[in-house]
Amino acid sequence: MAQPSVDVAWNWLVANRGWLYAAVVLFGAWYAGNLLVRVFGRRIARRFQRPSVTRTVLRLVRTVTLFIGIFTAMGLIGVRITDIFISVTVFSAVLGLVLAPIVGSVVNGLFVLADQPYEIGDMVEFTQQGQRGFVEDITLRYTKIFTLDNTFLVIPNSVIRERDIINYSAEDERTRLSIDVGVTYESDVEEARKLVEDAATSVDGVIKSGPDIRIGSARFPSAPRCNIDQFGESSVDLRLRYWARDPYRLLKLRSNIQEAIWDRFRDTESVEIAYPHRHHVFDETSGDLSVRRESE
Repeated sequence: MAQPSVDVAWNWLVANRGWLYAAVVLFGAWYAGNLLVRVFGRRIARRFQRPSVTRTVLRLVRTVTLFIGIFTAMGLIGVRITDIFISVTVFSAVLGLVLAPIVGSVVNGLFVLADQPYEIGDMVEFTQQGQRGFVEDITLRYTKIFTLDNTFLVIPNSVIRERDIINYSAEDERTRLSIDVGVTYESDVEEARKLVEDAATSVDGVIKSGPDIRIGSARFPSAPRCNIDQFGESSVDLRLRYWARDPYRLLKLRSNIQEAIWDRFRDTESVEIAYPHRHHVFDETSGDLSVRRESE
C-alpha cells in the first residue's frame, strides 16, 4: 500500500532535483563562508591590524562565497544571469535607482577605510550636531556610532565624509580643555590664578605635572595653567587650560573642577567671583523723577 506513495515522492525528488541541489549548494556556500572566516580570521587580523579593515575583509569573504553559491544555484535550477536583465531599459533603471547609491556609499566607505579618520573604539564628536559617541562599526556602506545617550547613530559613509568630526582618541587620548572664570577688579588676581590652578590639580583625571606635551612642533605645559584672558566690563577674565587624561568623562571632569574652584573662592576673602553690575546715574539732563515716601 505504501509503495505508490514512495514512488510519487521519488518521482517528485527526481523532477525537482535541481532545486534540491540548489538548496544544498546555498547551504554549503553559507557554511564555507563561515568556515573561511574562522580559519583565516586571526591571520587577516594580524595582517591588517585594524578592526575596521579586518571586519570589512571578513564580510567580503562571506559575501563573495555566498554570491558564488547563489550563481551556482541559479544555474542548477535553469536560471541564467542574462535572463535577469531583460532589456537595456530595465538594466539602466536598476543601475540608476538601486546600484548607484550603493556604489556611491561603497566608494566613500573605501575612502573612509583608506583615510583612517577614525577607528572602531574611537570617541568622536560631530561638530554641527554636538553629538558624541564611540565608533561601534565601520562597513563599506555606513558607520555606526554608539552615542553617550545609549542610542545608535547609523550614518551613510557618503554623508559622514562631508561632516566635521573631532576624534578624541585617534593617537593620544590626552585632551586639552579650558574653563573661563571672572573675578572682580577688587580681587587679588594672582591669588585667584593660584587658587584656580590648585583646584584643577586636586581633581582626579587632570594631568597634574610632568614633561611638556608636544603637539606638532609646539610644546605645552602639562600642568594646569591659569592666565589673564582679558579685562571685561565687569570682571577680570581668567582662562584655565588643563589636560584631561582621557576624553570619556569630560563634562563630569569640568564640573568637578568648577566645584573645586567654587569651594576655594568661597573660603577666601581676597577673591570674589564677578557678576554684572549696573549703575544708574541721574543729573540735571535726566529730567524729573517722582519719588514718594510712605510713612511707617
